[in-house]
Amino acid sequence: MALHKDSYVELNDGHKMPVLGFGTYAPQKFPKNLAEEGTKVAIDVGYRHIDGAFLYGNEVEVGRAIRAKIADGTVKREQLFYTGKLWSTFHTPEMVRPALEKSLKDLQLDYMDLFIIHTPMEFKPGDDIFPVDENGKFIYHNTDIRDTWKALEECKDSGLVRSIGVSNFNHKQLELILNMPGLKYKPVCNQVECHVYLNQSKLLEFCKSNDIVLVGYSVLGSSRDERWIEPSAPVLLEDPVLNAIAKKHNCTTAQVAMRYHLQRGVIVLAKSFTPSRIQQNFQIFDFRLDAEDMRRIDALNRNMRYFDTSKLTDHPKYPYSEEY
Repeated sequence: MALHKDSYVELNDGHKMPVLGFGTYAPQKFPKNLAEEGTKVAIDVGYRHIDGAFLYGNEVEVGRAIRAKIADGTVKREQLFYTGKLWSTFHTPEMVRPALEKSLKDLQLDYMDLFIIHTPMEFKPGDDIFPVDENGKFIYHNTDIRDTWKALEECKDSGLVRSIGVSNFNHKQLELILNMPGLKYKPVCNQVECHVYLNQSKLLEFCKSNDIVLVGYSVLGSSRDERWIEPSAPVLLEDPVLNAIAKKHNCTTAQVAMRYHLQRGVIVLAKSFTPSRIQQNFQIFDFRLDAEDMRRIDALNRNMRYFDTSKLTDHPKYPYSEEY
């Protein structure tokens, strides 16, 4: 498809999602007001898709930025696409709607455009975001994910959210929902780690064949959050192949990395709180990678994850033991 700054994909429920989103996550050491300032800059630059989450702890600030940009006439609410996420301590069906309502209250929005299950791995229900036992081990819980999904369907029916989806699911976990008795709405998307070292080609094919959009996070590598990222992991934006292709097109390696995924049909989330980079990352619509560029970037795949989830491998719903 021809990509331009207002490009969107039509989701399987008829709603439209802009192909480029602004990510609002930042490691804890960053002040919360950066998310507010960054979101304002992003909307000014042209982003219409804002990706947030309860877990990020900054929905109040992001909501303020959205309302400021609506108030000053930059955008109308219906032109924006906001994604929120159901955290892992709220999978029990009776906690789903209150969790969504809490985020909406923090954001001061009447509805979300998209609400997704943040990860299939559930923790002990309650207010402790990462509940651990006396030995420092995570305390798991095991609600049937289909019951969680039914509660999301009810949120959609009540008008609190337009579309519903999932994140960090493997194809078997997606199939569990797709094949569930009485399914009312298919997930519109699966948001997963996706970059040139983990190009998710099999999961992408699976999602496309089921009319589910793949949304990629960590497209530029990672935020190098010490809690989750292996410090020795290669810096994606220093990759020599990406650098060579960027020189050829007279653009940045970040722009090449993002453009690659857009051309494969992946929705791209870009995170930065630096105004010049927010602007640069949006400028990926005025060049095109050729077939040879795409082939060279395809060859960089090494199924490498930046997010280290080794502490969670014993979770009954750990998604990454499957190939895709």
